[in-house]
Amino acid sequence: MSDPRERDRGRLRTFLIGGVVGASAAIATARRRRRPRPSRQLPGGLSAFEQAPCFDEQMEQRKKR
Repeated sequence: MSDPRERDRGRLRTFLIGGVVGASAAIATARRRRRPRPSRQLPGGLSAFEQAPCFDEQMEQRKKR
């Protein structure tokens, strides 16, 4: 079996590394949340599609039929 002190050091090292990784994840999340999202007034649903150039093409093709 291994030395109990060595095992305790390994556990402490693992705990510290986990703490550093967790803290960096928390900081990254906090930075991401601080950024304000740009407010864009885009239409939703089918009205968004009706403003697309491909919609006009589709309508022209239907008129030709």
